[in-house]
Amino acid sequence: MPYKTNKDLPENVIHVLPAHAQDIYREAFNHAWQQYANPEERRDDASREETAHRVAWAAVKKKYKKIGDKWIAQQ
Repeated sequence: MPYKTNKDLPENVIHVLPAHAQDIYREAFNHAWQQYANPEERRDDASREETAHRVAWAAVKKKYKKIGDKWIAQQ
């Protein structure tokens, strides 16, 4: 279930990530959703959705780091 806009993202993403990080999350999720459609492409019997969320968080963590309760862009 790809996300069309950031408003469609899960509440736990919307409420913790800044707008740019939400863009990264959405784009990475949507790409992974397409890339991992085939179950043989996924690890540990993970669902397509679970895999896409993992990829999305990994993409965010490349550009942002969590300090306390806030996600801050890395320099």
